[in-house]
Amino acid sequence: MARLNCSPTQGREFSLFPIEFWKGNMEEKCAIAEDITELIGNMPMVYLNNVVDGCVARIAAKLEMMEPCSSVKDSMIRDAEEKGLISPGKTVLIEYTSGNTGIGLAFIAAAKGYKLILVMPSGVTVERKMVVLAFGAKMHLTDPPKGIQGLFDKADEILKNTPNGYILNQCENPANPKIHYETTGPEIWKATGGKVDILVAGIGTGGTVTGAGHFLKEKNTEIKARIRSKALELGIIPKVLDTKLLDDVIKAIFPSFGERYLSSVLFDSIRDVAETMKFD
Repeated sequence: MARLNCSPTQGREFSLFPIEFWKGNMEEKCAIAEDITELIGNMPMVYLNNVVDGCVARIAAKLEMMEPCSSVKDSMIRDAEEKGLISPGKTVLIEYTSGNTGIGLAFIAAAKGYKLILVMPSGVTVERKMVVLAFGAKMHLTDPPKGIQGLFDKADEILKNTPNGYILNQCENPANPKIHYETTGPEIWKATGGKVDILVAGIGTGGTVTGAGHFLKEKNTEIKARIRSKALELGIIPKVLDTKLLDDVIKAIFPSFGERYLSSVLFDSIRDVAETMKFD
């Protein structure tokens, strides 16, 4: 348990104070967030060492997986709220997702009091499904052969049949890259002291590389933006992705912690060892 240094007496003899004094000093002296959404952003960066041994460049990773539920997707909900398009307790949020965005939205919806319906391909890992359901969201699964269009079609179908429904539409929502322009890009620039040569990002919806990439290139036009994308190889280009910003498409990308993939083939060998272990 952490010890909080929030005493209103500040080393003086203790006496009773009005509640206004307590409240004012608590707000001044304590860094306790009012709710979970205030903890989003300003994630640290760390240099990679062993995995890049022999590489001529210094490679740093921005640990966005340390965000609450590893996501900054609350920006789309906040943007819609500010525009008066949605409200807690009334609007039913709808979104298509491969899982990660869905988890981020599910935790924000739970915190703010929204009902949420997610559309996901049936092939996503059981960990993602369980986390989404644990947050209270409803889930619809689509047949993998239908691809991403199957997700779009199902989400549109649900929207048409849901009173007060609102689809966030991450692949087309300008609030998606906007939050990365306002936060991720500046955070990278600040953490590196402006010494950035190349930005590498997974494609996802294109929000991260578009927003952060635009900010960094405005600071230094020599900075390169590279992505890892199977989607582009298949000819799938999210509308929020600014392809003119990209300098290269690469074959590898820094992964997350991997906790949402434990049931996948990536961890087969480790899982077999763990499941067959015996007590001494």
